[in-house]
Amino acid sequence: MIAPSAVLLDLDGTLVDPAGAITSGIRHALLSAQIADPGEEKLRSLIGPPLAIGLATIDGVTPGIIDTLIASYRAEYAQSGMAASRPYPGVAALLKALREVGTAVLVATAKPTPIARALLEVQGLTPLVDGVFGNEDEGDGQSSSKTHILAEAIREHSLDPARCVMVGDRLYDIEAAHENNMGSIGVGWGFAEEGELAAAGAGAHAADVPELAGLLLGETAEESLPAAILMGADA
Repeated sequence: MIAPSAVLLDLDGTLVDPAGAITSGIRHALLSAQIADPGEEKLRSLIGPPLAIGLATIDGVTPGIIDTLIASYRAEYAQSGMAASRPYPGVAALLKALREVGTAVLVATAKPTPIARALLEVQGLTPLVDGVFGNEDEGDGQSSSKTHILAEAIREHSLDPARCVMVGDRLYDIEAAHENNMGSIGVGWGFAEEGELAAAGAGAHAADVPELAGLLLGETAEESLPAAILMGADA
């Protein structure tokens, strides 16, 4: 058994349940611009990558209005979306337990870092994390990749990727872990389509938070993360 020195976790769909706040905020922005609602399934698929990337795939959205749509979305999200979101049951206890055994807890999200920090503060999770890493701005997103976000966390905290694991609910999380030679765990309570995480090559899968806790901490306090989940680490 090898305990991770750091666990990096996605935010929406992994730590926090948006409770429809993201999709309703995007819908509000689209309707305000007289753009037809593309449906809940399409809106849910936008959760994960930078918002500018997802908006560009919606019929009726042109490059010239993306900044306006993002501004409208942000206003709606700040007014009601953050407060409507909720940490998934057991998440706070898991973060606390990880830090108690000396594991650094870092958030790695495609959200702009200031918005991610604000959401964590509203949800009372700020004291339970050691760092927050995100994009500079949703409107600047040219790629759905989170590789650079994990790389920044590695640099800032002087981490050994072989002793870290990324936890997330979308393929972008798993791919970024691979690109940074880091282990990965896909979670089953977020927004991935069926088979998405396995196809991306997730090192392990957790159906719920207790199962994730078992993978990261072991079934007892003496156990730690199975070495098989840590890519490149010596067992």
